[in-house]
Amino acid sequence: MTMTLENKRILLIVAGGIAAYKSLELIRLLTKAGGTVRVILTKAGAEFVTPLSLSSLSGDKVYSDIFNLTDEAEMGHIELSRDADLLVVAPATADLMAKMANGLCNDLASTTLLATDKPVLIAPAMNVRMWEHASTRRNVARLGEDGIHMVGPNKGDMACGEYGFGRMAEPDEILAAISALLGPGKLPLQGRTALVTSGPTREAIDPVRYLANRSSGKQGHAIAAALAHLGADVTLVSGPVEIADPVMVETVHVESASHMLDACTSILPVDIAICVAAVSDWRVDSEAAQKIKKDKSGEVPILNLIENPDILATLSKKSPNRPELVIGFAAETENMIDHAKAKLAKKQCDWIVANDVSVPDQAGSTGVMGGDKNQIHIVSASGVESWQEMNKQQVAADLAQRIADHFANFGKTE
Repeated sequence: MTMTLENKRILLIVAGGIAAYKSLELIRLLTKAGGTVRVILTKAGAEFVTPLSLSSLSGDKVYSDIFNLTDEAEMGHIELSRDADLLVVAPATADLMAKMANGLCNDLASTTLLATDKPVLIAPAMNVRMWEHASTRRNVARLGEDGIHMVGPNKGDMACGEYGFGRMAEPDEILAAISALLGPGKLPLQGRTALVTSGPTREAIDPVRYLANRSSGKQGHAIAAALAHLGADVTLVSGPVEIADPVMVETVHVESASHMLDACTSILPVDIAICVAAVSDWRVDSEAAQKIKKDKSGEVPILNLIENPDILATLSKKSPNRPELVIGFAAETENMIDHAKAKLAKKQCDWIVANDVSVPDQAGSTGVMGGDKNQIHIVSASGVESWQEMNKQQVAADLAQRIADHFANFGKTE
């Protein structure tokens, strides 16, 4: 999917934090997409990136000082705030978000944000404890009520050595969010509704143990976000994952296959259903009320398994609420195309997206499940369409565009 920001003006506010270095790549992506970028750099932000670097990439001067008489004469902070189509704060620190939430302004960045009448997108970046602090949670809620858009934060390792939510969204994720806010008036999936399942399910054995799989939810979450970026009204039904909910997507969190099925059927009718989740095929016939203990006999407990409900087959079944396009995923380790064709016939869906989860990605030993790359094959009544290996974000973007093209070429099915 090619993103275009032709003739769009973005005012980028770079605040203080190690993630400020990502603003350089963001500027490059924005200008490559045709956008015009003007930068405000806070005093703290200048400790991490230089005005010269930002100016060289944006092709414009960098603004920093509200009391600079020359800057105020040429482009006052009021005009600066109104001249852009969108204000983007990346990174958005806890300090700057607190100012925004409470209407405080004591520098050029916070004053410009208070004076603007244009939409604002923030990309939070901070330590996990700061992100989870009650005051930050209140500020995030207030900013949401005020209509501030947000992308991220992501979960992962941090420069401080801790792990958790607080990593700034990657530049391509911020670009996608900007494109969704500033994209063309009529997006290709505008007016369409979509349901996406993602992640694993957990089938309880007892209060401590469960059956699950290695799915990270990265591909399903990326597809939900990509559909939203093309204008679809998307609901994501997610099993337990360690990644953030996508921006501009309504997310429903579930645990088991039965919970996921109930959530999916309650969301119908929709135009598009994409079953990306790695749903457990079986569950124990009776969950133990207490933790199963080892005893002196040394005998291994026997777990009687029963089949879980088939979510893809249920959604594909002919009914007044059947989505116009139903897509299933097939994670295979052998005979991938043959198994995908058999699954297409058995489930009665429209497409099967098959991938070989036994193959490590090119970055190392991490396989497709939990990794960052994927290679898919779309199996349908028309044949097999094989794609090259890409990162999961690009797979999602291209698949969303492929879905948009399907509706554009064939319209509504009977």
